[in-house]
This record gives sequence, C-alpha cells and structure tokens, in this order.
Amino acid sequence: MTVAEFRPPRSVIRRSSGNWALQRALDRRGLGPVAGVDEAGRGACAGPLVVAACVLKPGDDRRFEGLTDSKALSEVDRERLFERITQRALSWSTVVIPAEDVDALGIHVANLEGMRRAVAQLSEHPGYVLTDGFRVQGLATPSVAVVKGDLVAACVAAASVLAKVTRDRLMTEQLHEQFPVYGFDVHKGYSTPLHSTRLTEHGPCHEHRWSYANVVAAARRHGLRSPRSVSSKPGLFDASEGEVVDNEVL
Repeated sequence: MTVAEFRPPRSVIRRSSGNWALQRALDRRGLGPVAGVDEAGRGACAGPLVVAACVLKPGDDRRFEGLTDSKALSEVDRERLFERITQRALSWSTVVIPAEDVDALGIHVANLEGMRRAVAQLSEHPGYVLTDGFRVQGLATPSVAVVKGDLVAACVAAASVLAKVTRDRLMTEQLHEQFPVYGFDVHKGYSTPLHSTRLTEHGPCHEHRWSYANVVAAARRHGLRSPRSVSSKPGLFDASEGEVVDNEVL
C-alpha cells in the first residue's frame, strides 16, 4: 500500500456552496473547531494594526445572514454583525499592534505575529486555522491560506469584521479625540486625499507610521525627527531607506 492511499479523499468546495462550506467540510473530517484569522489597517499610514481570530459554531450560518468581507459591508452592517459575532461565537480574540511596533517590526512581520497571538488567545483551541491570503507559520495547529478568505470562509469574514470594527472604534473614539486635526474619524488613518492634505499641513504625529514613505516626506517638510526611541541612523527621519515602506502598494 502506497503512502498516497493513506491520504483522505479531497473535498471539492465550490463558491456557489456559500462561505460556510469550507468550515463544514473540515468539521465533517474531525478537523474542527475551525478558526478564521484576518487583520484591519494593513494599508493605513496611521494608527494600529488590528488582528482578530474567530471560531464560529458549526451550523450557525442562519444566524449570520450577510456575513462577508468587512470592506464590502456598510458601517451599520458591520456593527450589527460585530455584536452578533461577539455574542454567538465559540471564541474570539483581537490583538492591537500599535504604530510604533509596526515601525519596529515591519508591517508583514507585525501582521504575522499578531495572527499568532490572536490564535493563541482563543479560549477554544482550534483544530484548524484558515488565514486570509498567505500562510502563517508558528500557529501550533494545522492551517491553510485561503485566497480571498474573507469572502469565501465565514470564520475569516467574522475575523475581518471583528478587526475592522475594533480598529475603527479606536480611530474614531480615541485617536481622533487626541489628534483632531487629522480627521481620523473620517478616513481611519488611510491615505485618502483628506488625510494627505492634513498630513502635509500639520506633519505627522506619534500615531503615524514613521516607516511609511508619505509620512517620511511630510516629516521632512516640517523638519521633524522620528519619535521612536530606536534609530538606525541620524537625520530628520531615523529609519534607513531600506526600512521605509511605500504604503501605496500595500
């Protein structure tokens, strides 16, 4: 008997089956509970990166009508689903990674570390983890990267809602109150025309990501030095050119 004969038959998951089909297939094979992981704020140039993990109850799909990628939902629907997820999920967690840690680690490394922490904080240890788009090593449980996972896997969509709502609340309720001149309550730290105008006018604050190219440019216009305690070289901006991120391509 060959090694291949020991492998379980592969399940075919069709998009038309809905975004609970992948979780159901894994549950049927005894690989549950299934956790989804996603982040919010990867492309922003200000504010934290927020990562969330979520384990939904098998067979609870009727309770989550309209659950999909948070970016495709209205604010009202996100808030509604956030309350439903936090009430009915078997387990969920959020990890807030401040801008200074994003600068210190780099956005991708910070994201990976946040995903590992979010999964580790779940009270319901998952039998399988679905991540959105790219593989995450070091999860201490089997996992698979799902292309457009927040659209095709309900647990990943739920994680995206948790991360997005948590981050939006931080931007509107805390950071906007601290730094009202930037309009964080409107653009949530992303590089919109309004944010770019305010950034150029006032220069960056501590909550901006000082390893991002547009923040560096604004700092130089105002003769500002990075507020981060660890510097790699002297100058108006304390990061080397290789550590500066062009957030327009994230």
